[in-house]
Amino acid sequence: MTKETSRREFMRLSAGFSILGAGAPFALQLAAAGSAAAQSAGDYKALICIFLAGGQDSNNMVLATDPGSWERYNKARNTGNQPIALKAAGTAPNLSAGRATPARWGGVLPITPATPQLVPGSANEELRTFALHPMLSPLIPMFQPPLALEGGVQEPARLAVLANVGTLITQGTTREAYERRTVEIPRQLFSHNDQQSSWQSGATEGAQSGWGGRLADMVRGMNSKTVFTAISAAGNAVYLTGEHINQYAVSTSGSPGVSLKFDLRDNSTLFGSRAAATAAKNVIRAGGTSSISQVYADVVGRSMSAANDINAGVRAVAAPPAYTNPIDPYGAGNPLTPQIQTVLRIIAGAQAMGIKRQVFFVQLGGFDTHYNQNSAEPENLARLAHSLQYLDLALKNVNGVDMRANVTAFTASDFSRTFATNGSGTDHAWGGHHFIWGGAVNGGDMFGQYPTLGLDDASKSFRNPNMTDGHMIPTTSVDQYGATLGRWFGVDGSNLATVFPNLANFNQSTHDLGFMKSGAPASRG
Repeated sequence: MTKETSRREFMRLSAGFSILGAGAPFALQLAAAGSAAAQSAGDYKALICIFLAGGQDSNNMVLATDPGSWERYNKARNTGNQPIALKAAGTAPNLSAGRATPARWGGVLPITPATPQLVPGSANEELRTFALHPMLSPLIPMFQPPLALEGGVQEPARLAVLANVGTLITQGTTREAYERRTVEIPRQLFSHNDQQSSWQSGATEGAQSGWGGRLADMVRGMNSKTVFTAISAAGNAVYLTGEHINQYAVSTSGSPGVSLKFDLRDNSTLFGSRAAATAAKNVIRAGGTSSISQVYADVVGRSMSAANDINAGVRAVAAPPAYTNPIDPYGAGNPLTPQIQTVLRIIAGAQAMGIKRQVFFVQLGGFDTHYNQNSAEPENLARLAHSLQYLDLALKNVNGVDMRANVTAFTASDFSRTFATNGSGTDHAWGGHHFIWGGAVNGGDMFGQYPTLGLDDASKSFRNPNMTDGHMIPTTSVDQYGATLGRWFGVDGSNLATVFPNLANFNQSTHDLGFMKSGAPASRG
């Protein structure tokens, strides 16, 4: 590679970097009321990946409550020194119980998907019943909107569930195929770093690009300022890195984020070495026509221009509703909400900046619940529900326009967790359930086949075909999940195969799972 080629490549990779200090202003310019009302969402579309870092226990997030499933659920989880089994639907909250106790929260919240699912193997075609964790009550009106009051208009459902999704390489990954290794199995299945990378990129740790960035590559020509095509409010994530697009990081404190910052203070280090930092600073300070000093100056100039553009382009949005910590009234607030608010400000100004397609990344941590799950999980699920409720409320009126049909948010995580408790928590597992929200979502329904629940029980001749060693074998792949979102986003089939290289390993009929209104309906199990 020549010196000039290296310089051009560095400039390309630096296009999205902001190197302004944390004190740079993040101006919020309010559009005049008259012109705001006249604005239209037009052809704008945005995807928001909400990453639940640590491995969300979806077994307590979306539950099957038909008698057989509920019995096996309680047998596996109502044990140990801190049982994690939730209470049955209709159970009244016990306010005298400890705040981090399932009895305190009351029963699970029933939901009725529009498409019925049968209990697997039932001879009399028994229908499954489902529920959500008690802390997810703000999501119920989005999944099952209340009947309209007299003279009102009932809103459509805007929330869907995708059941049992995970990292897969190929079709036909059954329990038998997994145990006998007759199909290719994803590498490093139970490693946090590797599975976070696999969910976000399709490859284990060290991947160079993610599928959010590759989707951005395909649509970047629709934006007059391509640097704002892929934006993270949670630091750098491989999910947003493409071949041509790099993520632009923003902070949630009111100023552009720092994606690249070369510290010029005395005693700073470079690659862990003070000598290296000193040598680099000497080259930069020397000026002249050296390659590194010129590139550095170019990067600074382009970063300042990008920061000025986004400072001038963002718009004010509604403030989030108050958040109440359900476990500790004096505890921390909701770290996800400021990220959502930052994303909303950018969405509100996107059209004025000439942007029609954007991919966002936000993250909520704390889901690695090996211990004390009754304290951590309900608090984090309450934060997720609060943030989705805020997203729903704020996008209903952006510059006088309902933009919910233009934005789709979806959850992702390292993996789900074991069906059985380890005494006070759960361990790393595989397939899990996820939420998709938006006005373009076929809400009020469950997509994919919800798995059979329960640990093997020889005394009852029960052998679970969907689970081994306490973890679910996914029946839907991340590639199918992402491809369905990508098709709504405007990427066609041939380009989707580039974004998701493993997609070709799955039946063509399953490339669109049907949870987006623009996609063809698909089998739901």
